[in-house]
Amino acid sequence: MTALAGRRVVLGVTGGIAAYKAVEVCRRLVDAGAHVVPVLTKAAEHFVGATTFSALASEPVQRSLWDEESPIPHTRLGQTADLVLVAPATARLLGTFAAGIADDLLTATLLATRAPVVVCPAMHTEMWEHPAVQENLATLRRRGVHVVEPEVGRLAGGDAGAGRLASPESIVAAAERVLGPGDLAGSHVVVSAGGTREPIDAVRVIANRSSGKQGYALAAEAAARGARVTLVSTVERPAPPGTQVVAVETAAEMQAAVTEAAATADVVVMAAAVADFRPVAPAPGKLKKDAGPPTVTLEPTPDILAGLGEAKRPGQVLVGFAAETDDLVANAAGKLERKRLDLIVANDVAAEGVGFQHDTNAVVILGRLPDGTTGIVQNVALAEKRAVARAVIDAVVACRRHHRTTAQEQP
Repeated sequence: MTALAGRRVVLGVTGGIAAYKAVEVCRRLVDAGAHVVPVLTKAAEHFVGATTFSALASEPVQRSLWDEESPIPHTRLGQTADLVLVAPATARLLGTFAAGIADDLLTATLLATRAPVVVCPAMHTEMWEHPAVQENLATLRRRGVHVVEPEVGRLAGGDAGAGRLASPESIVAAAERVLGPGDLAGSHVVVSAGGTREPIDAVRVIANRSSGKQGYALAAEAAARGARVTLVSTVERPAPPGTQVVAVETAAEMQAAVTEAAATADVVVMAAAVADFRPVAPAPGKLKKDAGPPTVTLEPTPDILAGLGEAKRPGQVLVGFAAETDDLVANAAGKLERKRLDLIVANDVAAEGVGFQHDTNAVVILGRLPDGTTGIVQNVALAEKRAVARAVIDAVVACRRHHRTTAQEQP
């Protein structure tokens, strides 16, 4: 369940060339569990068809103040909405909204709602940078409207510059942040993801099967709940909106990046699969087959998690992962104690649909229980990795709350 699940979202689409991207926004909102009510302006239908939105959304498109079944459609839409999202928001829409003018169904709904409003501007660079547009945006921000800034990129007519509509993924992530609990707002969360690669020679590496999917899901969940997220990653995947990616490859590189980021972090989640061993002397060039099988001498890699445990600050939450094939709980509990963790997330990577490469996972979250002992905080049955991430972050939030309560009780 995401923050959008079961929420009623009015999706306003205005007359800009970027309106075609609103189709994907609509699909993603529905996929996230939202009940989507599309409202198209007359100008929007010059760019996209109402039939498309009616087919994808939860209700048919609404267009007019006058031809709907309800005599006051804007009031009904405004009062029942959990969120009003406008994508794209043209310069005209921003000016009309800022001036408090209600001259169509969408602008009337914007004035008739007490739900949070998100606008996603899209226009040519010259329009975006015009003082009138920027003043209108400043007015809307002062009134509490959330603005998803446009991107820099290719625009209509072959131009390039600022004003390109944000990606559908970023827009939906912004909606999720607005409707989410915000229980990590103001915090800095560091997440590691992927499997490290230790060079044997200039071509070959020692690696593992980690895809980084669980780490990326954790980063996305933390960002959706208001955190500033640093994602230290070995894999090339699209970064979750609202995260800063630090690319690394080896265990030593990951140690350096994570240690630096952890110095200011409130939460560190080590979801990466770090190699335990690396070649002592990687060959500078490619080893040739005709030279025969090489002898590769290994040495231990740095224990990043143990180092973080030793350096952990009061109030900081440290989360480890344990990929096991037997004695799941016992092995994970021992690792939690040895490495001074607050929580550990264990999974049986030999089980079907669990762990490396899969889109699903099943985990056991262990931590400190109210009586001071170590035990199971939660069993998470097989689920999408984003759902698992949600359970882990819930446990992190509870742990932070416990730390604050404990600190307040101390003399």
